[in-house]
Amino acid sequence: MSEAKVVRPPGSVAAEPMAGEGVKDVMKRVLISPDEGWEGWVMRLFEIAPGGHTPRHAHDWPHVNFVAEGSGELFMDGEDLEIEKGSAAFVPAGVLHQYTNTGAEPLALLCIVPERGAG
Repeated sequence: MSEAKVVRPPGSVAAEPMAGEGVKDVMKRVLISPDEGWEGWVMRLFEIAPGGHTPRHAHDWPHVNFVAEGSGELFMDGEDLEIEKGSAAFVPAGVLHQYTNTGAEPLALLCIVPERGAG
């Protein structure tokens, strides 16, 4: 059986503002998910404005991240780690973490999680 082929041109996926305690100036785009045939996994793009951040949180699934644009910090397990375009990070399940844009340009992160973590 042939797999579906999905190509999403830039700007073809609407950005949704993230809301909730501890979130500041973060937009999320779901790029590839089970809806496109990737069973069990989801690839998202987070865009964090200068001075913005994700909430400081932990969850029971791991995720991998790739910095597509910008720079900032990844707080992970009690330590602030510098990140920049081209950086990759693995955040294990159960580890407290937060992404913060400390630069002057938007910070864009690809984030891949198991489907249960895509909410």
